[in-house]
Amino acid sequence: MPPSLQTALIILRRKQAEAASGYSRSTIYLRISQGLWTKPISLGARAVGWPAGEVEALNAARIAGKTEAEIRALVTRLHASRGNALAEV
Repeated sequence: MPPSLQTALIILRRKQAEAASGYSRSTIYLRISQGLWTKPISLGARAVGWPAGEVEALNAARIAGKTEAEIRALVTRLHASRGNALAEV
């Protein structure tokens, strides 16, 4: 399995996503409402998480100084690629 696919299949729980991004819970959900962060994946009735590859991609975009418009486009691509990841498994 390629490393990128392997990373994409790791799901970070909310606390892990907070630690990886440096954002608080409220900031993550604010960013989701602004289209600047991907929507969580349901892991159960009261549990959510994010693919590690998405968190890495969003961090890399911020580090690279991407604009909010570019990050919104990235979020759209990441959401679209969720279905593609299943096809590769």
